[in-house]
Amino acid sequence: MLRYKLIFLPTYLLFCLFILFSACKEKQTGVRWYKGNLHTHSFWSDGDDFPEMIMDWYKKNGYQFVALTDHNILAEGVKWIGMAEDTMYRNAFARYLAKYGEDWVKYREDSGRLSIQLKTLEEYRPLFEKEEQFLIIQSEEITDRFEDKHLHLNATNIESLFEPQGGNSVVEVLQNNINAVRQRREETGQPMIVHINHPNFHYSISLEDMIALEGERFFEVFNGHPQVHNQGDSTHIGTEEMWDQVNLAYLESGKPLIYGLATDDSHHYHRLGREWSNAGRGWIMVQADSLTPSALIRAIEKGDFYASTGVTLSDLVIDHEKIQLSIAPEYGVTYKIVFIGAKKGENTIEELQVTNGLSASFPLTADLKYVRVKIISDKWHENPIEQLDYEMAWTQPIVPGK
Repeated sequence: MLRYKLIFLPTYLLFCLFILFSACKEKQTGVRWYKGNLHTHSFWSDGDDFPEMIMDWYKKNGYQFVALTDHNILAEGVKWIGMAEDTMYRNAFARYLAKYGEDWVKYREDSGRLSIQLKTLEEYRPLFEKEEQFLIIQSEEITDRFEDKHLHLNATNIESLFEPQGGNSVVEVLQNNINAVRQRREETGQPMIVHINHPNFHYSISLEDMIALEGERFFEVFNGHPQVHNQGDSTHIGTEEMWDQVNLAYLESGKPLIYGLATDDSHHYHRLGREWSNAGRGWIMVQADSLTPSALIRAIEKGDFYASTGVTLSDLVIDHEKIQLSIAPEYGVTYKIVFIGAKKGENTIEELQVTNGLSASFPLTADLKYVRVKIISDKWHENPIEQLDYEMAWTQPIVPGK
């Protein structure tokens, strides 16, 4: 019993101090951290659960915002789906019916075939949304192709559907879709962003393709789908190396830096494991002044967010002189804080500083091209993919003096 108390007390105190510090800082600055996922699928395209069940999972698991991003479709209008006779899917329907009831669930059976009408976003949104607690952002995975290349982009906070734009090359297809989202934003005044999804999915988007793009500010440095090859292979670079190489090229040509997102790309909600695309693998933490689409997008465009697969920061301060961060600790977990970047006059990426511990500071000196931070824990991810077994986080790249 004594050992239990000795272990429990420091952990409890650390947690209380973290909550107290966060609450005080939010009160002083008027901003807070919001956890969200910008890449999620449901029965509206190729996911395997109902949107209400998915939103319920995210809300119960501490997320404040979610974008449902089904392929080339919005959750609007009338859509019926046939439910497979597989026991897993019939059990999923039974859980759905038990949770929401006969008055909510519209279904029919004909000769043993079960069909269910999906609820629209406007129908299920009121069940979950609550001011400053939970937000659903209407979004779409624009799903396009060039020859055998799978070219996907997520458009976030859209008011109507985007049709895939096509093109005569990988770059042209991507650029046409990027331009369509940017043009719609300009015409409507509605804040929206577009980001490149999983460039290594079927190795469809190369480093050269990414470098050639104009006006793209975001891509997925981590995606939780088991087929996206975040780490690359013997002949393809991983997405983190791609991130750095793209930013070196962008700086050389005077383009703004590209920011890195972590997303679930969740499709499978009934089977867990490395071979399935599950919820809860990757997310972003956005520091914004309110839980609204416009506030979140404004913060994301400023780079006021970090990507994570499990590590949580208690503080992140970036000014003209330094990057300073602190980690919200878990008992028994150790952390390595790595400042990564490039120096002026050089085209190589290096580890500029490595700190073992819960906090670190790094000076933003004039000899640096840019700096970002990667935090690596020794805690195993509870449901990893590839060889990404440990929980991590990535801050956004910074150009000193800007």
